[in-house]
Amino acid sequence: MMDALSSFLLVGLGILIGAFGTLIGAGGGFILVPILLLLYPHAKPELITSISLAIVFLNASSGSIAYARMKRIDYKSAMIFSAAALPGAVIGALITSYIPRHVFDMVLGALLFIIACFLLLHPQHGAIVIAKKHPGQVHRSLTEKSGEQHEYSFNQFTGIILSFFVGFLSSVLGIGGGIIHVPVLTTLLNFPVHIATATSHFILAFMALAGTIVHITQGNFKDGWLTTLLIGVGVIIGAQFGAKLSEKITGPWIVRALAIALLLVGVRLFFL
Repeated sequence: MMDALSSFLLVGLGILIGAFGTLIGAGGGFILVPILLLLYPHAKPELITSISLAIVFLNASSGSIAYARMKRIDYKSAMIFSAAALPGAVIGALITSYIPRHVFDMVLGALLFIIACFLLLHPQHGAIVIAKKHPGQVHRSLTEKSGEQHEYSFNQFTGIILSFFVGFLSSVLGIGGGIIHVPVLTTLLNFPVHIATATSHFILAFMALAGTIVHITQGNFKDGWLTTLLIGVGVIIGAQFGAKLSEKITGPWIVRALAIALLLVGVRLFFL
């Protein structure tokens, strides 16, 4: 039976994960998975990923509501990329139970470390977007509630292919996908960083829900309901704070915060 202090700490953990995860558009799964691995060292990977994906769904849903009010979500792109990511998320959830725990830890740690190094070297990606139209690309024009305007173009087919693999990796590793999708959107698809974080969050809600449903139907979730509920209450609250905080922080600093978090978690997990 979980005591009151443990319950309080899990809710507090959820608030921190929700706020930071929403700020950088990553859903918080990349932080939660290593913490769960430390808290429950004997838990199977499928239990860890099922709890994390459920939390990411709650975080992404709450954060998306806040970002929708700010008019930062590129809905056209989000729906297309979500449709591409969903099959990958379902396949990833189905094969999680076949991955040994030590392989699971090392793959996640290495992936986070590589992405962190790239973003630390190139924090300007997504912060300054040059609006150029190229043949074969789609063009977007979006105006935030604050009045700030964004013009950007990208290759939609590339985005669809990448989204499938983001969905697969995120579901296998239980990290939600935003930690991969935001760098993809900003560096490869030319999205402004604030639009990338908001759009990624919207996509995350669909991806994480698909993965969670698969885990529930497979019975992987039966021992994780209470932990999910307590952390979930916190992330719903924290996501609102994170979205509000994003209005006060410029693009490059959001990218740097994302990179530092990735680096710390990746190194710690790789050497568990």
